[in-house]
Formats: sequence, C-alpha cells, structure tokens
Amino acid sequence: MKIKPLGDRILVQPQENGEVEKGGIIIPDTAKEKPQQGKVIALGTGKRDDDGKVIPFNVKKGDAILMPKYGGTEVKIDDKEYQIMREDDILGIVE
Repeated sequence: MKIKPLGDRILVQPQENGEVEKGGIIIPDTAKEKPQQGKVIALGTGKRDDDGKVIPFNVKKGDAILMPKYGGTEVKIDDKEYQIMREDDILGIVE
C-alpha cells in the first residue's frame, strides 16, 4: 500500500532506539519513550499562501529530522509504524 500525504503534511518513519541499554537491560515496549528522530518518507502537495502560490518544503524525502515526542498522527501501513505530521511540527533537520 502507498500513501501520499496532502497539503503541508509529511509522512515520517520514526527511528527506533535499540532495545538493550548500555547496562544490558532490555526495556519493554510499554516503558520505552517515543522516538524523537525520524526519516522523511513522503511529502504532501505543499502549503499555499494567501495568493494561492505553493510554498516549497524545507525538508526533502530521505532527510533525518527531529520531531516532537507526541506530535503527529500514528498510522500503520504494511505492519510498519509511521507518523503523519505538518511541516510546522518538525523541530529540525539532522545533518
């Protein structure tokens, strides 16, 4: 299944942290914090200004980004977890 975000929305695949911490302790899924880093998978059509012109995105497909811990909408596509969020919700690009 493919999904194309609309407007200024972006499809992000959260980057999971390892399950084993430095001390060798395995953290269960219920105790893990939500990932704050992800990879841009798809871009929407773009936001429009008052004159109807499309404002270009600041990110591109494949960019590593920082996102808020509880931002966006979680979706599951082909047994993979993704988040759909607005470009304004992105905190920064990881270089």
